Amino acid sequence: MQKVAIMHNYFKIRYSLFKWRFSLALTNKIILAFGIAAVTGFAAQVRLPLPWTPVPITAQTFAVLLGAIFLGKWWGGISQLIYVTMGAIGVPWFAGWSGGYSILIGPRGGYIFGFILAALFLGYFSDKYVKAKNFLCMLGLMVFANFGLIHIPGLLQLKLWFYSIKGVQITFWELLWMGSIPFIVGDIIKVVIAAIVAKGIIPKESFNKEITEY
Repeated sequence: MQKVAIMHNYFKIRYSLFKWRFSLALTNKIILAFGIAAVTGFAAQVRLPLPWTPVPITAQTFAVLLGAIFLGKWWGGISQLIYVTMGAIGVPWFAGWSGGYSILIGPRGGYIFGFILAALFLGYFSDKYVKAKNFLCMLGLMVFANFGLIHIPGLLQLKLWFYSIKGVQITFWELLWMGSIPFIVGDIIKVVIAAIVAKGIIPKESFNKEITEY
């Protein structure tokens, strides 16, 4: 009975937390979005440079995915827009404590812009559809957000950077080897962990008149 009571209280608390988040005033939502942007900045410092590519492995995507789940529709994307905008004007919270617009037009810029797309996409579905909160659905959405909305813009800008700045026309396989393949295993691990965490923290009950069918 005690275990049942504990679980009941936990479900009640997580529902109240997301209902509270949804009902916040605009100013408080902006503060939360800034907080997630800061978390993304700190996650960027957990990095592993690779000798054959200008794009390092970082923990940013984990922060982006969970931030989108926590903030939900629009505000997940806004948090990443804050991250990108403030980084562009010089706040040193890109990887390696770097900042400035040069990072965004460099080899890593496409991935960073992809954070906004991924957060908007994931936040929308997690707040709009009840079924999106199930583990397998959430895992699928996160896989698409990570590899479709972060990797693809990243690869496109990386190829453009090599051509326009370095004067080198790299092949498709060279591009994948530098901009995607080295990150697949780590990204899958981050996505699975993020989906597990999301399953635990997202209430399965509707707190925002979510749609029950796709």
